[in-house]
Formats: sequence, structure tokens, C-alpha cells
Amino acid sequence: MSQTPHYAMPFAIPEAQTDHIVRKMFDLSYASISPAQKLDIYWPAEGNGPFPVVVSIHGGAFMGGDKRDIQLTPMFEVLKRGYALVGVNYRMSADAKFPALIHDIKAAIRWIRANAELYLFDPQKIAVWGGSAGGYLSLMAGVGADIPELDDPAMGNPDQPSHVQAVVAWFPPTDFLKMDEQLAESGFLPPPQFAHSGENSPESLLLGQKITEIPELVRLANPETYIRPGLPPFFIQHGEMDDTVPYQQSLHFAENLRAIAPQSVTHEVLPHARHADPAFETPQNVHKVLDFLDYVLRA
Repeated sequence: MSQTPHYAMPFAIPEAQTDHIVRKMFDLSYASISPAQKLDIYWPAEGNGPFPVVVSIHGGAFMGGDKRDIQLTPMFEVLKRGYALVGVNYRMSADAKFPALIHDIKAAIRWIRANAELYLFDPQKIAVWGGSAGGYLSLMAGVGADIPELDDPAMGNPDQPSHVQAVVAWFPPTDFLKMDEQLAESGFLPPPQFAHSGENSPESLLLGQKITEIPELVRLANPETYIRPGLPPFFIQHGEMDDTVPYQQSLHFAENLRAIAPQSVTHEVLPHARHADPAFETPQNVHKVLDFLDYVLRA
């Protein structure tokens, strides 16, 4: 079966509809290195908090997407359960290489904690949620606490911690060098110019060189590298028919995590679902995510 990967298709991601949200603020700077380092805040219609926070991290193959595009739409449901929602932009691979993007996410988390009183946040209850590249960054936020190489406190608020209390990841890459092999196992054979191991793949562009030539840097960029005891709970879902990021990526991550901390991961493979499939955004599936967040953050 030959497929063209999702990331290779020319598309513009429409902006999410936000008119129905009464309380919101856009384009607050959480750092000053790049114009990309901005975030949006949405609050529940009523109440003065402090609200637990869900940080939305958009996907887009490390080269596109935006904090206000339609990937945000299912996440608006957290407002109905009394969470604040923070959409975060970060530097794309054309602007900065790994680990800049995870530095950005951590800087945003520190900013949220530093400004918790002003913006009605609960600094002890922060979750991250993203899909694809955003799912990758959500995993990295979950596993990357106290890893000096994955942080840059000089970006601001160095007195604040950057850990999170819960992670939601949809169809995330977790082990870059195994992606092509796993796609082949599932019968997906993208053209060579779209191979993940190619010099122009999203992963190679993120790391600044063809990934097969820099295995040590790839190891540092893989979320699986940082699995250890003491991590927050994870809720991970992947589509069985994902022809862009093979489902084996999150499956193996969850298996490795479960071997160390069995209570810390929930993993589901959605039958017949592809990359960014509408099945992830059904009310029933989004409620699963919300129930997980409630269980972890409101226990």
C-alpha cells in the first residue's frame, strides 16, 4: 500500500472559532527570543479560579500549525469542566533546531506558574495536550522535568518549575529512527522522498541533519530516552491505520513506561483510525480525555 504522508500534503489549517468564548486573551509573550513565543488564554464562562490549566500544543510536523488553529477545537471542551485553556506557539524547525521547541514549552509552563495569581491559574495542576508534533512535545514535557539539556531557564522565570501533572498525547512520534521500519511493518510504503529517514523529513529538519547520520542526537530527541520512575500520568491514543506516524511508536513508548511505572499510562489504539482522524475528536472520545484529566487533576 502506497501512501503520501499527512505532513507532505499541501494544506492550510483553518483558524478555530472562538467567538463563543466570552473570557479570553490573545498573544501574551512568555519569552522574548522569538515572535513565536506567545500564548492565548481561555477561561470558563464563570468563576474566579484558581482554575487547573490545560496547555494546548499544536501539531504540524514541527514546521507549521498555530496555537489558534482548529486543532484547538476539541480542547475547548475543558472550559465546560472548569479548566483554563492555554494555547502555546513555539519556534518552528525553520527558525530553530531541537531542543529549542521543548525549551519554549517549558518556558511557557514556567510563565503560567509565575503568573498564576494574576491569571487565575492553579499552579499545582497543569496538564499538556497535543497531537502529532504537539503530542511529541506533550510527551517531552511529561518526561523532561529536571533534564538540563531540555531546559533553558534563561528564557524567563527560572525560579519556577517546568514539570506538569498530566499528559495527553494523540498520535505522537516517540522514536524517530524506527518510524520507516514500523510503517513498512503495517504495509505503508511512502515514496522515498517522504521517508522519515530522509534529509528533508520533519525529523531531519528539526534536528538539522539527516537523522540516520546523527543517532546520538536522535536519542536525545526521543521521548523514550527519558522514561524513568516518578513521571506524571499519561493518556495516549493512536490510530491503527496511521500512515504518517506508525501506531507502534506510542505503543512501544507505553509498554516501556508501563514496565517502569504501570499506574502511569493509559494507551489506546483506535481501530481503523488514521493520522489526525476525526475519530479522535468525537464527543465520546473527548470525554475520555476529560475524564482522565478530572481523575488526575481533581483527585
